[in-house]
This record gives sequence, C-alpha cells and structure tokens, in this order.
Amino acid sequence: MLMLLFRLIEYLIKFISSKMPTFQFSIKCLLFCFAFSILFSCSNETESYKPKISSITEAVYAAGKVKARDQYNLFPLVSGRIKKVFVNPDEIVKEGQSLFQLENTQPELNAANAKLALDLVKENAQKQSNQLQELELALRLSRNKYKNDSTLFDRQKNLWAQNIGSKNDFDQRKLALESSLSATSTARKRLDQLKTQLQNELKRAEISYQISRNSASDFRVTSEYNGKIFDVLKKEGELVTPQTPLAVIGRTDAFMMELQVNENDIALIQEGQAADLTLEAFPGQVFTAKLERIIPIMNERTRNFKVEAGFIQAPPSLYPNINVEANIIIKKKENALVIPRSYLLDGNFVLVSKKEKRAVTIGLKDFQKVEILSGIDSSATIYMPEK
Repeated sequence: MLMLLFRLIEYLIKFISSKMPTFQFSIKCLLFCFAFSILFSCSNETESYKPKISSITEAVYAAGKVKARDQYNLFPLVSGRIKKVFVNPDEIVKEGQSLFQLENTQPELNAANAKLALDLVKENAQKQSNQLQELELALRLSRNKYKNDSTLFDRQKNLWAQNIGSKNDFDQRKLALESSLSATSTARKRLDQLKTQLQNELKRAEISYQISRNSASDFRVTSEYNGKIFDVLKKEGELVTPQTPLAVIGRTDAFMMELQVNENDIALIQEGQAADLTLEAFPGQVFTAKLERIIPIMNERTRNFKVEAGFIQAPPSLYPNINVEANIIIKKKENALVIPRSYLLDGNFVLVSKKEKRAVTIGLKDFQKVEILSGIDSSATIYMPEK
C-alpha cells in the first residue's frame, strides 16, 4: 500500500514539475509531507479483533526421534581387534547369527589346553577302571567273609549259651566277626574314595573346558533376536572395547518414537493420550500416535523425561533416527470462544478500548489461540496491546 502511495506521489511530482518548473522544489516538499502524514496516521492505527467461535486443542510439545521396535546398539563382551565382519547394513539377521568375530588366539589356546586336560582325565579314568574293579571285588569278598563270620559267631554264641564249647572259641569267633566287619568298611571307603576322586577330576576338567569355550565364544558377537542391521559402525581391523558399539539392530515391521517432554509439562500427560506428529522427512503431513510408556525418571542434564509413543497412523516408509515433533493432546473443545494469544495483556486482561482493560477468565490454550470463558463475548471488540 505504501509503495503504491510513493509511486503515485513520484508520478505527481514529475507531472507537476514538467508543467510548473518554478514550483518544483516546494511541491516536492508538500507532497512528501503529505505522504509522511498519511504514513504516520496509518502506523498509529491500533489493531482490533472480534472474538470468534472455533475449536481449540490444548497440547504439550515434545520432540524426539523415530526408532525401530526393540532397536539396540550391539556391543562386544570383550576387548579385541575385529577379525571378520559377517554382515552389511540392510541385511536381515536371525537370533544367534554370528555378526562379528574378534581375534581370540589366547582364548582358543586356553580352550584347546582345557580340552586336552579333559581328554587326559577321561583316559586316566579308563585306566583306573581296573583298580575300581579290584576294589569292588575286594569289597564283595569282605562282605561274603563278614556274612560267613557272622553265621559262625551266631552258632558259637548259641552253643556258649548252652555251656557248650569254651570261652576261647567264643572270643575267637567274635574277633573274626569284628575283623571282617572292619575289612568290609575299609574296602567300601577305598572304593568310594576312588570313585569320588575320579568323578571330581572329570567334573573339574569339564568345567574348566566349558569356561574356556565360553571365554572363546565371547569373541564371537551374535544377534540377540531376529531383526535388521540398520548400520555397521566398525570395520575389520579396528580395536574395540565393551563400550564400543558395533552395529545398530532393530525390528523391520514396527517403529515407535522416543520423545522428550519438559519437566514442567510431565504432570499433564499420561499413557494412552493421543498425539499429532510432524516428521521432517514428510513435510506438510500430520500423523497420529498414542503414548505407550512414560519413563519415570528425569534426565538431570536436560531436565526432560523420556516418553515412548506408537504410531496410530504412520507414514508409508520409515527409518530410524528421523526427527519428529509431537503435540500431545491434553484437552480438546469444539465451539469455544477464542482470541489470539497476542491480544492477552498480563495473562488475563484484554483491552476493550485503547485505554480500558477488562479481566477475562481463560480456558484452553494452544500456541496461537486462547479460550475465553467469561469477561467478554463474541460481540466485543478488543485491541492489540502496545509493545
């Protein structure tokens, strides 16, 4: 509007100057003064607004990233140099599939030594089987002798009770019985000790071998479940530690969002609430989601809470780490009396004339509008506060 006005003045100046050269300077001055007076009067006009009936939604803002379901960073259990990478990005993997192999010369040697020790124990156990048989035979003979001595003692005891035989015969039978009992007990203990010794040696060798095998298997990094390799972060030959991520893995059939909610807003939200989403990868489109989980601890550095949400209406294609912004819907109301938030003065006043303030009761608020519950109606005219 102002550009059109200045062009019109410029045209008038040229026209009048061509007709009346002697008055060129004074006419210019008058026309410019006229133009600036119009400009000044326009700038002093106060913007006004009449409240309208409209829908309004109060929401909490959150921002975050898209993630695959069950997405996780894969870490090695031990330190070492990567010997072999078995996968590439975008590959589908199965649970237990080998993904990385670290150099493990020492653990493999330990496992080999433990296997040799186990085989040696088994061989020794086989060789000592003859000794076991001898001890078992000695135990059987001792038992048989004990049974025989026990029978003879009982017979001599009965005779002695009838005053038949001598006291010496009775004492000898008793001594023979006690001797065979002691021999049987000794034979049993020797047999049990040898069995226990062989079992313990075999068990220790098996445990040592299993530990060595497990230690060697720690150098092979496998997938925890079926999924997709989204990224391989390390190459063959690189040194890694248990704190070094090797790859990013997640499900291919489901995605979710990890959002950050400020501590000032966390009390307003709860699981199950809906949210409107915008994604940088899909400009101009709005998608919907539902809050699934609120992590009940605040990040002390960012003063934010982490919230997980699942898609209700999702884009046709998704990738991890896409930026997302969300408006978590707290309340929604139709046919509300609303005004722009910029017309509010001191939080709960509006200007009903250029100098008269009026208190209003406000309801729901979004980023642009605010609901008016009382104080003015749709017939009122309000004015923009001076900045």
